[in-house]
Amino acid sequence: MSSLPQPSADALAQSARLLETIEAELAAAAGWIPFARYMELALYAPGLGYYSGGARKFGPGGDFITAPELTPLFGQALAAQVEQVMRASAPALIEVGAGTGLLAADLLLELERRGCLPERYGILELSGELRERQFDTLAAKVPHLAARVQWLDALPERFSGAVVANEVLDVMPVHLLVSRAEGLFERGVAIATDAAGIRRLCWADVPAAGAVAEGARALALPVPHSGEYVTELNLAGKAWVAAWAERLHAGALLLIDYGYPRAEYYLPSRSGGTLLCYYRHHAHGDPFLWPGLNDITAFVDFTAVAEAGFEAGLDVQGYTTQAQFLFNCGVLECLERRGARESADYIRAARAVQRLTAPQEMGELFKVIALSRAIDGPLLGFARGDRTHAL
Repeated sequence: MSSLPQPSADALAQSARLLETIEAELAAAAGWIPFARYMELALYAPGLGYYSGGARKFGPGGDFITAPELTPLFGQALAAQVEQVMRASAPALIEVGAGTGLLAADLLLELERRGCLPERYGILELSGELRERQFDTLAAKVPHLAARVQWLDALPERFSGAVVANEVLDVMPVHLLVSRAEGLFERGVAIATDAAGIRRLCWADVPAAGAVAEGARALALPVPHSGEYVTELNLAGKAWVAAWAERLHAGALLLIDYGYPRAEYYLPSRSGGTLLCYYRHHAHGDPFLWPGLNDITAFVDFTAVAEAGFEAGLDVQGYTTQAQFLFNCGVLECLERRGARESADYIRAARAVQRLTAPQEMGELFKVIALSRAIDGPLLGFARGDRTHAL
C-alpha cells in the first residue's frame, strides 16, 4: 500500500496497541475469530478502534465525506420527511451515529423553519470523541436549539417519532462467507508467521456453522465450479433492526446507505464481495493494514433489512434511490432558496446536489428505506420511484 499516506508515529502506536488486543483475543479463542469480531474490534474497541480512538474521520481532513458534509441541502430535504413522520407519530427525533453533528444542526434549523421542532433530539453515539465534536458543532451552529439535544448510550426502551441513520448499517460488523464447490465456509482471522519470522494477521476459513450457515443457506449463494465466491452476511444489522422494532411504538426508521437489493447483491459476477477500507480518502481492500486507523465497510443488503423489519412487525413504507428520495422531498426547492443562480453560493450548492443525485455519483448507489409502525398513508420521500417491488 505504498500509495497510501503514512500514519503518524502516534497513530501507528495506537494501531499497535489494538493489534495486541486482537492477538490476545485470538490466543484466547484457539487462534481463530470470525471476521465480524475482528471488524468489531477494529472499529469499536474502546479507546483504540477506528470510531472510538479519536482520529478525525469525516470531511476533507478525514478519511471520507458523507452527504451532510457536502451540503446542508441534504438535511433540509430530509427534514421534510422527518416532519411528516413526527406529525404522524410524536415530536421526537433520534439520529444514530451523528458524525460531526452537521446533519443534526441542519435538521434542527430546517425543522425550526418549518415550525416542527422536535421536543427532544436524541443522538445515539458511542464514541466519546465524536460526541465532543457533535456538541461543539451544535453549540456553534444552533446554540439556541442545543438544549433540545441529548446524547444516548443505548436504544430507548420505548420510542415514538422519527429515527434517522445515515451510513450506519454499512459499518456494522459482517461475517464473511466463502462458497466453493466443496462446501460453504466462514472466513475469519488467524495469525501466521511469514518467511522473515514476523507474525501477521491472515485469513483462515472454517466450515460455516450455526447462525452463519443458516443465514448463508437462505441466500442461495452461487457455487463456482472452480475457485471461490466471497461475500458478506450482516447478522448485526438484522438484529439492530429487530431491536428497534421492539421499541418503536409509532413512527419510522429512515435508513440511508449504499447497497443493493438481494438479487443484485449476490450476483455471480460480484464474486469478491463488497468489503472496502478507507484511509485518507483512499479506498483499498486490506482490512489488516493498520488496525484501528481505517474505516471498514460493506454494502447493505436492503432485502435483509426489509425482511428483518417485516418479521419484527414493521411496515416497509418505501425503498428508493437517494436521488429519487431527495427529489421527492424537495431538494431542488431547497436549492432555489439559495438565491440568484449566478451567485457563487448557488453554484456550489448546485454542484453538491448533483453529486448527491447523479447516477454516477451517490444518487443511484445510495438507497433509502423506511420501516414504520402506526403510520398511515404513503411517505413523501417515496411518492415517486418507489422500488419496494425489487426487494
